[in-house]
Amino acid sequence: MAPAVGPWAPRLWRACNALMAAFFALAAVVQVNDPDAELWVVVYMIPAVLTLLVGFNPLVTGNFIWKSVSAIHMLFCVLWAGGLGYHFLLHAKQSILNEEEGRELSGLVIVTAWMALCHSSSKNPGGGRMHLAIAVVITLFPLLSWVYVYMNKEIRSSWPTHCKTVI
Repeated sequence: MAPAVGPWAPRLWRACNALMAAFFALAAVVQVNDPDAELWVVVYMIPAVLTLLVGFNPLVTGNFIWKSVSAIHMLFCVLWAGGLGYHFLLHAKQSILNEEEGRELSGLVIVTAWMALCHSSSKNPGGGRMHLAIAVVITLFPLLSWVYVYMNKEIRSSWPTHCKTVI
């Protein structure tokens, strides 16, 4: 029998969802000057909206429409990430953050991981201790990564212009 979570668990789950919804919305906004912005705005806005809904009502993950949209989006992201990962492995000359495909792959992995976590919460909204620990790690990872990249000008030096002119 798994240890019970405290009364703080639902608030933590909602807070993680609020932060991830904000992250996905911000990720969509910074796509504005990307050559294929329309596609990336959709890629990030779908999880932003789905995650915001989970933050307002964690039970929404049991809804057929929510589950269907999230499952289709995850499938799309996994297939696209697989293609980008293959391309990255064959053609990468620098680290994952210095390659356009690597950054795109990272975004797709974050979207998929978060949507999968939300999707799995339908049986137990708010989840158990392990579910919450994973939620906190996934929530902190993109936010801390963004701060790290923003502060580390050397990483951004080889980026194309459209990536340097946001945030």
